Amino acid sequence: MAFEHIEYRVDEGVAILTLNRPNSLNSFNAEMHAEMREALKQVRKDGSVRCLLITGNGRGFCAGQDLSDRNVAADAEMPDLGASIEKFYNPMIRTLRDLPLPVICAVNGVAAGAGANIALACDIVFAARSASFIQAFCKIGLVPDSGGTWNLPRLVGHARAMALSMLGDKISAEQAAQWGMIWSCVDDDQLMDEALSCARNLATQPTRGLALIKRALNASTTNTLDEQLDLERDLQRLAGRTDDYREGVAAFMEKRKPNFTGQ
Repeated sequence: MAFEHIEYRVDEGVAILTLNRPNSLNSFNAEMHAEMREALKQVRKDGSVRCLLITGNGRGFCAGQDLSDRNVAADAEMPDLGASIEKFYNPMIRTLRDLPLPVICAVNGVAAGAGANIALACDIVFAARSASFIQAFCKIGLVPDSGGTWNLPRLVGHARAMALSMLGDKISAEQAAQWGMIWSCVDDDQLMDEALSCARNLATQPTRGLALIKRALNASTTNTLDEQLDLERDLQRLAGRTDDYREGVAAFMEKRKPNFTGQ
């Protein structure tokens, strides 16, 4: 599939997916959703990919849904927004969380509405100092979607999540980092260098082990302690049977740098 609204390439084990509708702040329309879905399928199928990096072109990361697709005349039937979420946004968020490899987001500008929550669904988030995060849904009478009502309270706490969702205030990248919403705020001209350096490092690490870490931490938000202890046991059993675990132990004993293959 040829991509028009995203850019996709693989470099040194890192799949770099760039949202590419800069004139509309990389907001999503149906065509962009289809391309995103296809690109994420390629990530999952390509055995050479060991980390995914998502960013945007232009002055914004993503403004969420392109509202020009949703402009409704006064006498027209109202759209079923739930159907759009079920078809497009929910599968995307589930895929990002379920991918068996690290997903890094480099937020290069404003991340608003679903755009903010797509970023927060990634595993490690870097943001340019000029970037910002806005739960813009309340401004048009909607509810945060794309996992926003699930991720926000877990990242910043109930009180802040409630205020962010009801007030729609803009949060700077620096504030987001201070609140634990994202991993790191970096200078604008260093964003891609920092994010790519992290992604390339992760692409050399034990990928299956990282995938199991991701699985365990994602499950911990709803598991009881006993359930989590059992899950740790089960996942450690799987990790201990990987080639990378064997290589890691051998490299430690031989006092050399390990050569992980992701297997």
